[in-house]
Amino acid sequence: MRCCRRTEGSDRPERFVPMLNAARSPTFYEFDSGDLLRLYREMDARGEVPVVIYHSHTATEAYPSRTDIGLAQEPDAHYVLVSTRDDAEPNQTGHDLRSFRIVDGEVTEEQVEVVETYMFAHTGADDVPDNG
Repeated sequence: MRCCRRTEGSDRPERFVPMLNAARSPTFYEFDSGDLLRLYREMDARGEVPVVIYHSHTATEAYPSRTDIGLAQEPDAHYVLVSTRDDAEPNQTGHDLRSFRIVDGEVTEEQVEVVETYMFAHTGADDVPDNG
């Protein structure tokens, strides 16, 4: 999943873009290359860059795997991971949810701030719960 912002904007995401797991695996996540190419073309046309890239780890802690680190190609993005394993240790967010910067293979953890609500435009409205 990706959250995007305009290039002249702040470090806050403005648009949510859900992505399907092309691997169809509970333990491995992969973007469909065609979907990813379309997304990057769309972001380029809109003057956007990825600001948050997130996914879940179903069997391990919320920490970037070697695969995550190897695939990280957005040095300005926040890589947010949540663990859904049964024995996950919740932090101040109430979940095992953590954020990282990954630059040239180096992983740096960031502080996560929980806010009451956050509104942004999104695509795939059917994929986002209505909290109305």
